[in-house]
This record gives sequence, C-alpha cells and structure tokens, in this order.
Amino acid sequence: QVQFVDSGGGLVQPGGSLRLSCTASTSITRIYALGWYRQAPGKQRELVAAITSGGGRTNYADSVKGRFTISRDNAKNIVYLQMNSLKPEDTAAYYCNAADWGPIVVAKGSWGQGTQVTVSS
Repeated sequence: QVQFVDSGGGLVQPGGSLRLSCTASTSITRIYALGWYRQAPGKQRELVAAITSGGGRTNYADSVKGRFTISRDNAKNIVYLQMNSLKPEDTAAYYCNAADWGPIVVAKGSWGQGTQVTVSS
C-alpha cells in the first residue's frame, strides 16, 4: 500500500505563501485521484483540494479557491499544494492521500504524519 510523506509546512505571516509537498512511496501514475486534506484542532478533517491523473480535473474547497493550487508530478511521485494569501483560518495539519473521485472526494488509504501550517503574525 502506498505511503505518503508530507512536508513543507511552517510558520508564516498572514498574506504569505507556502508550498507543501507529498512524496509517495510508490508510483502515483496509476492513482487516479490525489487530495490534500487538513485538520484544525477540534475540527474534522476536511478536503482542501484534489486532482485527477494528468491534472485534468481539480476540486477545491470554497474557502481556498483562488488562493491554493494543487498539482502533481507523476514522474517524481509528488503532489504539491501551493498556498498563497494565507489566512489564520488556514492553520491546520495538512495531509495528502489517494482518493475516490466523485461529487464528494473521499480519502482512502493510510494517512501520513502530516505537516503543520501555522498562519500567525
């Protein structure tokens, strides 16, 4: 089963940017959909963004549309999340995972350790 290692988080001021990376233990070429999720303290894990194979289709949470961009590099087995114009409410632990694509993109497989993003002045 593929495993994911999330990285790139940190402390950033409001309005700043970060790029998260998720490196898979095996090829992601045959994984149709991949998603980034986040979980803030006391809240449920939620989908942030998802992307299909080849990057043909994407899905974003309304709260991040226009600010975040998901991409994937199948040759390197990496999924990226470029986050711009960060807000304090983006503070959370971020995770990537394979997903089932549909009206609701549902994560499947094992979760990695996540990477913490803290947006604060």
